[in-house]
Amino acid sequence: MTLGDAPVPPAAFRRALETLRPAKVRPEIELEDIPAPQRLAPYSGAVGASVYRDDDELAVGRLIMLFDPDGQRGWEGSFRLVAYVRADMEPEITSDPLLGPVAWSWLTESLDAHGAAYAAAGGTVTRAVSEGFGNKADDPVTTELELRASWSPLEEDLSAHAAAWCDLMCLAAGIPPLPPDVAALRLRPARREDPKAP
Repeated sequence: MTLGDAPVPPAAFRRALETLRPAKVRPEIELEDIPAPQRLAPYSGAVGASVYRDDDELAVGRLIMLFDPDGQRGWEGSFRLVAYVRADMEPEITSDPLLGPVAWSWLTESLDAHGAAYAAAGGTVTRAVSEGFGNKADDPVTTELELRASWSPLEEDLSAHAAAWCDLMCLAAGIPPLPPDVAALRLRPARREDPKAP
């Protein structure tokens, strides 16, 4: 091995990485590969996402897969998933004392709904209020929800976990999950040259 050559990642990591991006994604979600943190585990991969309604970005997030063949304390396995979701919220929602438990249930119920087997889940829910001062005094007050979570998947196929994370992002954005076996359709605006257009 010459200087600068990276070791070939283990087969288990490569197989899991191929499933980190869900095969079917709702039209409101845009996914992109993003750089993964390098210091948390020997091997890592990550995907980022944004949830849109029309042209408005309602939520952003990332899902990071960590792999350490020897495992790490608290992981209960060699894989760990780390999720982050941030969404704009109405002030009356962020002031609700039940928001934390409800937001956490969005994650666990989404994992359960997709049949994603996991262990050692933990995380935090944060409410943030941003106010402008000085030359930003006229900016509107914004309120946000941030959910940070991690859990250990009990299988190499992470597609159910990634689908659950996408559902979590939609729920945080105020978009309800689709019932099983229902596909979301992207509506196409009518074109002027379309004879059916008004």
